[in-house]
Amino acid sequence: MNFIELENKIEKATKKAFIEMFEKHQDEEIYSFSLYSDEGAMTVCPSTNTIDFLDKMDKKQKEQLAYYKFEPAEWKYEMIGADKDFDEICKDLRTELENNEYLDNDEYNEEWFLKFQKTLYQTCTTILKKLKKEDFFKKIIGKDIFLVFSVSEFEFEKKKLEKMIIELNDNEYRTEYLEWMKTWSE
Repeated sequence: MNFIELENKIEKATKKAFIEMFEKHQDEEIYSFSLYSDEGAMTVCPSTNTIDFLDKMDKKQKEQLAYYKFEPAEWKYEMIGADKDFDEICKDLRTELENNEYLDNDEYNEEWFLKFQKTLYQTCTTILKKLKKEDFFKKIIGKDIFLVFSVSEFEFEKKKLEKMIIELNDNEYRTEYLEWMKTWSE
């Protein structure tokens, strides 16, 4: 797979998705944006959340506020934004997997898959870092927001996750997320 081309597609779709979310939901006070994938490296999707969504959660959900605040799979606008662009990206990923995940003798090509998965995840994180460095989100929304790359059914090593959160966030959300991480082993 041409990961330079893929990176360009994901970056373009990410920008488009965030602009769509801002144009449709700016009155809900967007505070977070994420790219996320799955353990099988078959998808890349955007996710956006709002303060309005958090404010309207029920009492039981508010007991786990940090989870709902920082976990993209629980956000209000999961898999919404630049739908056609992200659908095409996912189709490209699935095609690449179908063509390479198994060797000619139908043996699972684990080495190839793990390299593909790692490169995809790094690509998504790199895009978020780049857009943050360019103040892309801040220029649109007028303030820093929480950024994260997440993977469903997959856990990053704690140190890698901590490093990513620090690199993507130099705001109050970073401190809050890192404090939340300390509660995970409790």
